Amino acid sequence: MMKLAFPIFLTVAAGASIVIQQVLNTNLRTALNSAVWSGFTSYFVGLICMVVLAVALRDPVPQIATMARIPWWAWSGGLFGAIFIGLAIVLIPTLGAATFIALLVTGQMLASVTFDHFGWMGLAQRSIDLPRLIGVAMLIGGVILIRR
Repeated sequence: MMKLAFPIFLTVAAGASIVIQQVLNTNLRTALNSAVWSGFTSYFVGLICMVVLAVALRDPVPQIATMARIPWWAWSGGLFGAIFIGLAIVLIPTLGAATFIALLVTGQMLASVTFDHFGWMGLAQRSIDLPRLIGVAMLIGGVILIRR
């Protein structure tokens, strides 16, 4: 278990960073009076951070031939990130951060067990079983309790 302590801590910290990011984006939306420019700013700052990281790690730019072999849908992650950020900016003021994140995690878990069950997009196939279904039900119950 100690071997997993640091990765678990980092994962919890990543979860907290999502809340911080979305609250900052929501506040920026209010200040700019624009969800679009708030989302753009989030992505622009993220892009700068990734460029700095690539330079610091001396990570080479992928070859054109390598990029050409990648399926078209593999490039669409940013689209789903934009949907997430855009919806968070709009919905957090209405739902509150806790409810939004609880619903977000529930959606992630429903999608995750479905992707695992069918082995979609190259994931190892892991069938839905009773413990997983109970876990999903508990998450949904948690959403109901948080929203009260």
